[in-house]
Amino acid sequence: MSLFSKVLALTALAGLLAGGAYVRAGRALGPSIDLHGPERYVGQTSVLDFSVDALEGTITSVEAVLQQGETRVPLFSLDAPGEARVEQETLGRIRIVRRFDRNVITGVTEGAAQLTVTAIRPTFYGLRQALTSLRHPLELRFEPPRLTVLSSQHYVNHGGAEMVVYRVTPTDVESGVLVDEQFYPGFPATSAGITGADDSRRVAFFALLHNQDLHAPMHVFARDPAGNETRVDLDHRTFPKNFRRRRITVGDDFIQRVVPAIAEQSDAARALLSNVPEDDLVTRYVRINTDLRQENAEYLLALAEKTEPRLLWQGPFRQLGNSQVESGFADHRTYLYDGREIDQQVHLGFDLAATANVAILASNHGVVIHADFLGIYGNCVVVDHGMGLQSLYAHLSSIGVQVGDAVAQGQEIGRSGMTGLAGGDHLHFTMLLHGRPVTPIEWWDPHWVEDRVARKIARANTP
Repeated sequence: MSLFSKVLALTALAGLLAGGAYVRAGRALGPSIDLHGPERYVGQTSVLDFSVDALEGTITSVEAVLQQGETRVPLFSLDAPGEARVEQETLGRIRIVRRFDRNVITGVTEGAAQLTVTAIRPTFYGLRQALTSLRHPLELRFEPPRLTVLSSQHYVNHGGAEMVVYRVTPTDVESGVLVDEQFYPGFPATSAGITGADDSRRVAFFALLHNQDLHAPMHVFARDPAGNETRVDLDHRTFPKNFRRRRITVGDDFIQRVVPAIAEQSDAARALLSNVPEDDLVTRYVRINTDLRQENAEYLLALAEKTEPRLLWQGPFRQLGNSQVESGFADHRTYLYDGREIDQQVHLGFDLAATANVAILASNHGVVIHADFLGIYGNCVVVDHGMGLQSLYAHLSSIGVQVGDAVAQGQEIGRSGMTGLAGGDHLHFTMLLHGRPVTPIEWWDPHWVEDRVARKIARANTP
């Protein structure tokens, strides 16, 4: 074979190899696209959020378009990012975040739409491109929910609770009451015993907490899955309450009795005390009285999520029979050791004393959602009464029920004692609304229960 023929053959082979590489480059994977939002809905205000990974090489083009029928609304272009935020997550990966309002996506209407994100990276020395296109179905919702308050005479004591009946449409929205920014969810009206109510009627129990401003704003609130919100002023009157202030002296004997006993049964307490010398009694006590108290409060907030979405209780709640009130709701306590102040806390319940080891009875019908040792509360039972309302029984010497037990009003659930942070044998009783303490006095009062709850339900039942 002549030299010319050999060169021609090699040239042809190189062409074939290059052609094969060119073809294979056309089959290369395009950039990966991860959509973070929106997941399903687009509302009055939405956020476009996605990441693009070049896999190898660089990204030359990224576009995001919202499409409905023949209408195409550009949301992002790498060539002209505009107000979008483009972040370099890794060497070959970028993240794009853009907030957009209804006035940006003109020409579309409520209903089905599609988001298309397209990304391109060069291959074969820039002679070819690898493209990825992600198509994601969306629903456009622009109209905010509609709210109407149906009940009247909302009278709220500082530290106390109230109930509202309202209507919300559409029915797939989150709704309830906002007191300042504290949210209390609503439940179907039929769950509260309102007969014949359609899906749009709701009932919500809410509270003006002891540590909120007396004039905190109150609104009925709704937010749909697209993020559209509506707030309606809740007509109401609030009434101040005087919360007592007390000074309590703690001594070595008390600290040495309660702190080790709590730590023995509480992992959280042991962790809080792990780096505190045993002879530093004051620090050990304050860690339990402050930090463990806060952990217990957070646990009760989480426990409230287990509430039944219907009323389980009937009529007024019962106070411990023949009991003396030793401490009231929202008493502000200053703790002293050797005459000096070491801590301040608010006592969020009633301390009720009768005789030692007295039977503790369920204050109303419900289901047990906690029956175990609980930090500062010692042996503790929490009963759920439905729709966010719970009762708590603390410092028990023994527990006579288990989680999941249905209990009737007056049924024994344990015996009084002095476990946890208790100075003597008594019952610490607390009413909780969505995990936050409210005064029990109202729930013990048959007139209050009739006026604030039963009467509203009866009126809502009237055709």
